[in-house]
Amino acid sequence: MQAIPYIALVSALAALALAVFYYRKVSAAPAGNERMVSIMKQIQAGARAFLRQEYTWVAGFVVVMAVLIPLITGVTLSFLSYLLGAALSAGAGYAGMTVATMANARTTNAAIEGPSKALPLAFRGGAVMGFSVAGLSLLGLTFTYLLFVEWIGTDDAFEIFTAFGLGASSIALFSRVGGGIYTKAADVGGDLVGKVEAGIPEDDPRNPATIADAVGDNVGDVAGMGADLFESYSGSIIAPVALTAFSFGLTAEAAGQDWNMRLLMFPMAIAFVGMIGAIIGSFAVRGGASTDVKALSRQLHRGTTVAMILTVVGTLIMGGIFFGDGDMFEAWYGLPLAVIGGLAAGWGIGKVAEIWTSDHFGPVRRIAAQAETGPATTVLSGVSAGMVSVAASVGLIAAGVLVAYWGGQQTLGDDTFGGIYGIAVAAVGMLATTGVVVSVDAYGPIADNAGGIAEMSELDPSVREVTDALDSLGNTTAAIAKGFAVGSAALTALALFKTFEVALENAGGGLSLDIGSVDVFIGLFLGAMVPFLFAALTIDAVGRAANKMIEEVRRQFREIPGLREGKPGVTPDSAACVAISTRGSLREMLAPGALAVVVPLVIGFIDVDTLGGFLAGALVTGFAVAIFMANAGGAWDNAKKYIEAGAHGGKGSDPHKAAVVGDTVGDPFKDTAGPSMNILIKVMTIVSLVFASAFV
Repeated sequence: MQAIPYIALVSALAALALAVFYYRKVSAAPAGNERMVSIMKQIQAGARAFLRQEYTWVAGFVVVMAVLIPLITGVTLSFLSYLLGAALSAGAGYAGMTVATMANARTTNAAIEGPSKALPLAFRGGAVMGFSVAGLSLLGLTFTYLLFVEWIGTDDAFEIFTAFGLGASSIALFSRVGGGIYTKAADVGGDLVGKVEAGIPEDDPRNPATIADAVGDNVGDVAGMGADLFESYSGSIIAPVALTAFSFGLTAEAAGQDWNMRLLMFPMAIAFVGMIGAIIGSFAVRGGASTDVKALSRQLHRGTTVAMILTVVGTLIMGGIFFGDGDMFEAWYGLPLAVIGGLAAGWGIGKVAEIWTSDHFGPVRRIAAQAETGPATTVLSGVSAGMVSVAASVGLIAAGVLVAYWGGQQTLGDDTFGGIYGIAVAAVGMLATTGVVVSVDAYGPIADNAGGIAEMSELDPSVREVTDALDSLGNTTAAIAKGFAVGSAALTALALFKTFEVALENAGGGLSLDIGSVDVFIGLFLGAMVPFLFAALTIDAVGRAANKMIEEVRRQFREIPGLREGKPGVTPDSAACVAISTRGSLREMLAPGALAVVVPLVIGFIDVDTLGGFLAGALVTGFAVAIFMANAGGAWDNAKKYIEAGAHGGKGSDPHKAAVVGDTVGDPFKDTAGPSMNILIKVMTIVSLVFASAFV
């Protein structure tokens, strides 16, 4: 068992080696003509400039937290693991963004030959992000565990280990919010003025916001999403380890005892088999000659399917190895079933997202049909579709929790710890194949950028047909990955919540969740309120930045002679739009980010029972709001693309204009507020856990 951290560390290094391999594959592909290369370089410059500024702003917050954590908790070395988690999360996001901005023009150039070349290339670009996220996360976690638990054996080793997750969460929160505000300000502003007012195509080179929109795809949907999944993956492994350590008051020395060691190492063993499954699965992705989205989807999801099958087999083997001793444990199969249940629930939530966001199913087609009667009915049908999808997702999470709780009790005994531990490792199962899941997700922004470059480079319309098919699939894959992320957030937050309760008891305090108590009751309502307030802040931020973008695009169309008419030699001032998105997103991300950290700290220092109710209310409401927003936004987006493909009058028709309005409403839903929810609920929980002893 003691070899497991080392084996997991080796698998993390293998993932990073694979990321390097895919990077070389992408960089070796031709980037196309001079115009395509020029656009690619503009996107790269804008994305790098934004991330440098964003990380500079966030660095101040990270430094303050690195000082406050040991100062308030008394765990001196916790700042080291906190900084490591933050640095690796930022590094993963930057690496993924760098390769995505290289892969976009190369995917466009490959699309000239067809989807058989373009799809694998876009996937490989996304795979650099995917395996950087999974590899750096597992590398950082195993190194932190080995350093503080096994090699040094420090006091408070597990408190130090837990701080790694808070570091990852800090970067994820600001990256997701800041990147989301950036990309949607450009997207909404460019769409409303370009497609609705000026009547020009999406990504038209005359539109000044087009480059800013392409930059936003990379800083929001690649770097931001990567930091999000880095945090989710790290948190899922930390939760069962911390739960075990705090429940039994383990020291570094006690962690080496056989029973303790098995419970501490099992999450890392599952991460190892999931990593190997993801690595093998990534080679199963192939392209095809057809531009049919269903055919492309089968090709792209083959990697995920292979990874999941291998993970299930590996989990059963690990279950027998870890829990096959009948004298020490009860039914060996219980915890493996909990892991598999989590993986199945994640897949199910992803499938729900696909059904509600793909134009091959009823919900999206009904929204497109409603566009016949204008923007109002388009928006109403999208809202209702997102709400219905919540019911299906909640049912899947409830089933996953029941299976995981039952499985944990079968192996560890009929008590609360066994059940909660089962739920915690179910979250690990849900994210075990993160490498390939993120690869498929990051593929989407690359395909989106490829379509924009094809339009701006004025390539043959057949190229845009290929990239549009890839992009339409990318919207669905993004919704699926968001489903995995928010599903794991619910399970991980539940495990961290229980760990928080145990940490309070260890510090000499306690937690009551009696809703008849006024303290808990108030906390529940405050917790239910925060996701709505957080969503309002982020959506308002997008609205304000988009307003400035709209004014700038209108100004350029009005004041630059010949721009709107497309006269030769007349080009828009794209840099002005990039600057608007950059300034707006950096300024606007501070209030939502501070809300997630400050509110639980303030409540915790006032009353821990209120904090307990607060976390419970935020978890339940945040999960529902995240699913609703992600799926509603994805449905509006693909309803627009379904019409653009020729349904209900096609591009330029009144239904198309109505669908564009629905899409612009959905943009901050699916790419800003919605995906930030899963980070919100975990940040508040892990902040409470790290500072638990200080509250008492």
